[in-house]
Amino acid sequence: MSADSLTRMANQIAAFFATQPGTDQPAEVVAHLRAFWSPRMRDALCALADADDAALSPLAREAVRRLRGPATPR
Repeated sequence: MSADSLTRMANQIAAFFATQPGTDQPAEVVAHLRAFWSPRMRDALCALADADDAALSPLAREAVRRLRGPATPR
C-alpha cells in the first residue's frame, strides 16, 4: 500500500473519530487501527510517521504515537 493511501486513510479515520463524543479520540483511532488494519499496515504507518509526519492530522499523529505503545484493553 502506498504512503499516500496509508496517510489518507489514517487521516479519514481520525477525522471521523474527531466528530464522535468522548474525551479520548486518539484511543478510539488506535482501537480502530488495531482492529481493522493488518500489522503490516500499522508498521508501515509508524515508519511513515517516523520519516515525516507532516501529512498526518494532529489526531492521527497522536494515535500513531500511542499505537507504538503496548496494547491496552478498551
